[in-house]
Amino acid sequence: MRKKLIAANWKMYKTPDQTREFFREFLPLVSAHNRDEVVVCPPDIDLAAAVEATKSSNTAIGGQNVHWKPEGAFTGEISAAMLLALGVTHVIVGHSERRQYFCETDDTVNQRLKAALEAGLTPICCVGEVLEEREAGLTDDVLRRQCVRAFHAVSAKKAAKLVVAYEPVWAIGTGKTATPELAAEAHAVIRREAAEIFGEDFAANLRILYGGSVKPENASALMAQEEIDGALVGGASLDAKSFAAIVKY
Repeated sequence: MRKKLIAANWKMYKTPDQTREFFREFLPLVSAHNRDEVVVCPPDIDLAAAVEATKSSNTAIGGQNVHWKPEGAFTGEISAAMLLALGVTHVIVGHSERRQYFCETDDTVNQRLKAALEAGLTPICCVGEVLEEREAGLTDDVLRRQCVRAFHAVSAKKAAKLVVAYEPVWAIGTGKTATPELAAEAHAVIRREAAEIFGEDFAANLRILYGGSVKPENASALMAQEEIDGALVGGASLDAKSFAAIVKY
């Protein structure tokens, strides 16, 4: 059985004080919850406060991005060593908003993914199609291409900690959600591609999360799908009660 992972992506929200306030409310709500792995990914400025607030808890902290170089003249970026020094254990790689607004490509996703794995971080690698691609019947092709390029020159041994998040771009922040069945079909495509690249055993154990307007109201139906191994939650993770309800689906 693959242990489900419920991850929060706070995007560009919350100050350090608001981060501490969130965890004061959230942690008591999930203190007895051990069924799933729980990760919160706040903005870089909040990471230290988040790590401090979650010490001795069952909630881990992740970054929202990582650069492929260990250091250098890369204004606005953060390295794997910097994340590790803060006590961060996970990192999101290749989120659709990074691709859409900040020129992230399949090749830079690959470089960031390799840097995260090399450092011992658990990368949550995002893939997903835009609305035009889905309507043109290209979803499977897009997912296969993104996986092939993201996983290029990564061995199954190195990829042991890899987590994939399927995020249909048309469902992010729109209120639209892929039906559990549509999501499960996309996850099956990703798992087949992982089997081609890394082998059947690896693919059988690979956790594939769903992201895209996950809310307390639809979490149970999504998590009931055998192919769905957790969720990457955006807006609904900003409220402690809302995110706790998703965690406890």
